[in-house]
Amino acid sequence: MTTDAPSRLEGAAAGLVSGALAVGVGMLVAAITDVVSPIDAVGSEVIDRAPLWLKELAIRWFGTDDKLALRIGIITLLAVAAAALGMAARRRAWIGWTGFGVFGLIGALAAAHRPGESVGAAVPSVLGALVGGWVLQRALRPRPIEVPGPSQVPLGWDRRRFLVTGGATAVAAAAAAGVATALEGKRVDDLREAAAAPLPSASPTGLVNEIPSGATVDPSIPFITPTGDFYRIDTALSFPRVDLKKWRVDIKGMVDTPLSFSYDELLAMPQEERVVTLCCVSNEVGGEYVGNAVWQGVMLRDVLDRAGVQPGAEQVFSTSLDGWTCGFPVEAALDGRDAMLVVGMNGSTLPLEHGYPVRLVVPGLYGYVSATKWLEKIELTTWDRQGYWVPRGWSRLGPIKTQSRIDVPRANAKVAAGPQKIAGVAWAQHTGILSVEVRVDDGEWQQARLATDVSDDAWRQWVLDWDAPAGEHRITVRATDKTGATQTEDRAPVAPDGATGWHAIRVKVS
Repeated sequence: MTTDAPSRLEGAAAGLVSGALAVGVGMLVAAITDVVSPIDAVGSEVIDRAPLWLKELAIRWFGTDDKLALRIGIITLLAVAAAALGMAARRRAWIGWTGFGVFGLIGALAAAHRPGESVGAAVPSVLGALVGGWVLQRALRPRPIEVPGPSQVPLGWDRRRFLVTGGATAVAAAAAAGVATALEGKRVDDLREAAAAPLPSASPTGLVNEIPSGATVDPSIPFITPTGDFYRIDTALSFPRVDLKKWRVDIKGMVDTPLSFSYDELLAMPQEERVVTLCCVSNEVGGEYVGNAVWQGVMLRDVLDRAGVQPGAEQVFSTSLDGWTCGFPVEAALDGRDAMLVVGMNGSTLPLEHGYPVRLVVPGLYGYVSATKWLEKIELTTWDRQGYWVPRGWSRLGPIKTQSRIDVPRANAKVAAGPQKIAGVAWAQHTGILSVEVRVDDGEWQQARLATDVSDDAWRQWVLDWDAPAGEHRITVRATDKTGATQTEDRAPVAPDGATGWHAIRVKVS
């Protein structure tokens, strides 16, 4: 069948399959050449440049699936744009070429701009755009009409040929994306295999290897958060490329002796284990972005002592392999708290998701100013340097605020009347929990029974026996730290320096 020109629907279909092939080719070339993929490069630039309100909204709506949502959003936007280009290019081929050229340029600039990448990272986007533009032009180009016979119209458009070309393009796009995904999966699997190597033994601490049974008050609330359940919040769309043969962490800046350590050199240093609770500044009151783990590694103060911190140094400024940065006061590394260069988590090598090969853990500070994953560099600087989140509206200092959470019963749970337990966790890292109080409805505050205090840097579990009467009830909790300060009732959002307020839930008793 021949017509004078493709319809708008056919133009949109041609744009979609051409765009899909462009993306698939870009992904495949990136995977083969071991550079950042165009989708991840653009997505990372979006993350870096998005305003604070949009980042907060994404975390609030999607939680730890925010990166998946971003990927879907980018692909959806590309699909809509490709369809629009296809419709516009039905009669004006230059529009298709221009559109693909613009998207290729955006991807190329984004990829070349990413930390650790070079101009070579722009090649996948350029090649993808060229292939996509060429296929779109071929799919929509009029062809001489040869059947059913001589025609008075010199040129036409062959719909059957378009369907064959479109189908072949779709198959090629799927194949390219599939191979690229498999290659990226192999890269990540190789990293996971490397991360599965055993660690050297840590020196005994008297607490970690034998955490007292009294640290747990309810079997449904683990004292140590299983690694697979530990929250993950970061800006990385894909895992950084780690080559242990080349990887080093540099200690530089305002130090007497700049140092550089390989992974093996860090493992050969005296290993320590500490139980430390980490909390994300994006954690809402009663939220789940908090976890308690056993961390193994080297004390940061020992490394800094070897380097010799110079007078005037104000900040420990760290950079990850993917370019993320943060900084915290020098005092937090040298005041006796167990700030660590971490290589292990819960008895195993540090997982890739949590920063393999090395990350920072600093008790008492929110992660956005301290907990750099995939660590590459530590610099001693003044406050003239600003970490990733500070220019985006977050506070320069990030001390973790005293908080408590009700875990048993769950919010809106239905429980039987009679003896029940109200239980949960409270944390005030590097200060410690002194007491926890619980209030049912508008009654008096009651002292909860505290679990064994493992350390000031770890959360503390609590429990209250409750004779639950029938009806709907509101349960509220508050904690007091070891300075005698009780957490405030005043509600504050997570920005700019962490949420405040009492956690409260409602339950139905029958």
